[in-house]
Amino acid sequence: MPELYVAGTWVTARAGGRREIRCPADGSLVAEIDEATAADTEDAIGAARAAFDEGAWSGTPHAVRAALLLRVADLLQRDRAQIARMESLDTGKRLVESEYDVDDVTSVFRHYGTSGGTSGGVSLEREVDTGRDGIASRIVREPLGVCALITPWNYPLLQVSWKVAPCLLAGNTFVLKPSELTPHSAIHLMRLLEEAGLPAGVANLVLGAGAAAGAPLSTDPRVDLVSFTGGLETGKRLMANASHTVKKVALELGGKNPNIVFADSYESAREAVVDMALTAVFLHSGQVCSAGARLLVEETIHDEFVAELVRRAGAIRLGGPFDPDAETGPLISQGHLDKVTAYVDAAVAEGASLRLGGRRATGDGLDDGFYFPPTILDDCETSMRCVQEESFGPVLTVETFADEDDAVRIANDSIYGLAGGVWTADEAKAERVARRLRMGTVWINDYHPYVAQAEWGGYKQSGIGRELGLAGLEEYYETKHIWRNTLPEPQGWFG
Repeated sequence: MPELYVAGTWVTARAGGRREIRCPADGSLVAEIDEATAADTEDAIGAARAAFDEGAWSGTPHAVRAALLLRVADLLQRDRAQIARMESLDTGKRLVESEYDVDDVTSVFRHYGTSGGTSGGVSLEREVDTGRDGIASRIVREPLGVCALITPWNYPLLQVSWKVAPCLLAGNTFVLKPSELTPHSAIHLMRLLEEAGLPAGVANLVLGAGAAAGAPLSTDPRVDLVSFTGGLETGKRLMANASHTVKKVALELGGKNPNIVFADSYESAREAVVDMALTAVFLHSGQVCSAGARLLVEETIHDEFVAELVRRAGAIRLGGPFDPDAETGPLISQGHLDKVTAYVDAAVAEGASLRLGGRRATGDGLDDGFYFPPTILDDCETSMRCVQEESFGPVLTVETFADEDDAVRIANDSIYGLAGGVWTADEAKAERVARRLRMGTVWINDYHPYVAQAEWGGYKQSGIGRELGLAGLEEYYETKHIWRNTLPEPQGWFG
């Protein structure tokens, strides 16, 4: 069955390319999928451009667009079990996590289908008081155009939903390129959009590696926006490519996120603090852009706190997506496992103390998968590469701080600024630290939760622009000023 979706039709890749998709938990073959080339992507861009310029979707009332998003939300829940299974097979993550992800995807579509009336909360037109008689001046919001949406493998459908739902509500058309490693849920979403009644050409899907299938998305002049979630270096290249045609870009490029634990929190809520420190970094084997991979611990509790972390982390059970006893799963690929291993080796060479893990996990049914155990690196300094660079694996670095000012200084000493956590029983201190952290999201006495109503994105090299919330919708609009002179008279400038 063809898996590329172009101009409302399912098509095979022009060059006949195919890619094997294998489950990272055991290496089993999940499927063979069409592999697009630049020519396929150019076809998809052309379809999206034609659909936008013809106005079949951009000219549709917001209420109609919103209703379609709500229909998609219902269809997602109808197919919840099927989608969760395909996500687990593609990513290797536990089935229960994939089920939560489908619910989160549904919430995103429902949010944009219901929030703020028919415009999603964006003011589509407002009058401007010029203070001049005979002048009617107004600001209008219009759909942006053709959007290139490029998404990663760690939360395949969730990251797609953060882009597709606001993009469609605003009246745009798009070309979606999901990760070549995890394509199945994106394919299924296209089928749901088709079933919900989306006009042909509005949604287009290409599959394959970025170097081939994705390349035209940042260079083709018919594309108006590139929205990318993924690695920093790829984001830089996309931004450079987009500059040649001065496209709008929205980038979420990951982070190296600090989780700050003050002594008073450990003394007052010991179990919760330890449990959430583990969850912050080891959820989905650390393959989370906002993972709390930098633990900053107040000096007075360091020894006891780290010892407890090591004890608890050592008991975390690895396993496949359908193992009911598993607490976390494999890494996505052999290449990624090699990267994480090299990262740990380099950290030890820098002087970090390996307290737990650090080598591929084998035995107990793990030999055929890409399993890496929870790993803890102690005695880390802020200047180390292991602290500054994102491993995107189940690796925790531990630093210490003396006081509040020291904690803030260390936490902000990074090129990234996506997220961070603050643990303290002192409410005033929590607010002071949260305000001083240069990060897009700060959790106080918690870690990881988000809601579709709140913006998501990073400071510094964690990205440009926002997803979710009102700002995430505004990324998909253009702003136009219309000036009308109702009493035109000669100006007398030229004779």
